[in-house]
Amino acid sequence: MHGSLDDRKKTEHLLALDGANERLHLFKVEMLDEGSFDSAVEGCMGVFHTASPSYLDVKDPQAEMIDLAVKGTLNVLRSCAKVPSIKKILFSVRNKSFGMCSKTLAEKAAWKFAEENGAQTFQNSTFRWIDVTDVSNAHILAFENPLACGRYCIAGKPLQFSEILKNLRQLYPSLNLPEKCLDEEQSMPAFPTFQVSQERVKSLGVTFTPLEVSLKDTIERLKERNFF
Repeated sequence: MHGSLDDRKKTEHLLALDGANERLHLFKVEMLDEGSFDSAVEGCMGVFHTASPSYLDVKDPQAEMIDLAVKGTLNVLRSCAKVPSIKKILFSVRNKSFGMCSKTLAEKAAWKFAEENGAQTFQNSTFRWIDVTDVSNAHILAFENPLACGRYCIAGKPLQFSEILKNLRQLYPSLNLPEKCLDEEQSMPAFPTFQVSQERVKSLGVTFTPLEVSLKDTIERLKERNFF
């Protein structure tokens, strides 16, 4: 397995995995340098392009975010085009909204206050909940299926934050969680639920991990790493 990186200090957890010394090969790349990915993709059968650099603190959004993402992706594709053994390229994106500077600073201030004083309330937002292992499996299934092509939306069941907290309280009653919902006096939550079709992604054989299982796995992993 080949992987790309820009900072070797961030790879210690990968190199510690079983078999990493024999089977994992990491290559330092520069997103904007054409040909930088040539060595990383050489000899591969498939390429998973799953991330682009994303920063909130930028002075030139066009150069530091848009050009970096677009040109970097094109550099990956150009390197792949040189390798006859590559049969499929999977390109992953996620829905992400960037707020204005004032909202970003306000959110940072709110999180700082919550950390220092303990959050007492929560807003009942709606999330498309998906377990990261399901996302990983979907990538593998899409790669292995010779008929897979085009766009697949990997989205789990839409859930409101109140449902997630309810499940967490049942699984871990001792956790210090917010009790009061800011939207509870409204007839409808600020962010209503919505449906996302799973038909196409399920045709690959993708199954979705139940919320309770995903939450428990997440909390247990956090406990293993002494976050609790």
